[in-house]
Amino acid sequence: MLDILDISKPFADMDRPVDIETERAIMRWLHAEVRYLDAERYQEWLNDFIDPEIHYWMPDMETRRRDDPRGMFAYGESAYFDDTWSELNIRVKRYNEPSAWADNPQTRHLHQISNIEINATDDPTLFAVHSAFTNVRNRNEADQDIIHGRREDVLRAVDGGYRLLRRRVFIVQNVLLSKNLNTFF
Repeated sequence: MLDILDISKPFADMDRPVDIETERAIMRWLHAEVRYLDAERYQEWLNDFIDPEIHYWMPDMETRRRDDPRGMFAYGESAYFDDTWSELNIRVKRYNEPSAWADNPQTRHLHQISNIEINATDDPTLFAVHSAFTNVRNRNEADQDIIHGRREDVLRAVDGGYRLLRRRVFIVQNVLLSKNLNTFF
């Protein structure tokens, strides 16, 4: 397995910026992805943006001393998400179930992405993408969650477009106060 695909490892070489045409194409892809997520077009998001070999991971961040060799998180420990395509598909299908009362009435979403860096990898079909995000969710009159974080994505070039192959999501909150995590980052 390429190190770039190992979910337990951060990106190593991030000093290989892509050409401007590739950067523009990937930026358009990222903006379209969050537009689909804002509109809760989850099945289309899964079908059009997600690679069948996806690994989607969001660890639980822990407060530890700086000298603790484990750091704030480690793969294999507590995680909010550690999903393959099958688990993402189950989460997407759940939104359309009558028992999905936590999403009725509909949640209003806003995903903002910034601080985007796009780098080439040793595999010419794979791209390492760093970004920061803010996810705002509002439901009913007073339920609002704001989640900030950063993402480490690997995009695969496929048929003139891109597919998300790996996503590591790191939130800045140590204690997530949201009532649920009915969202994608």
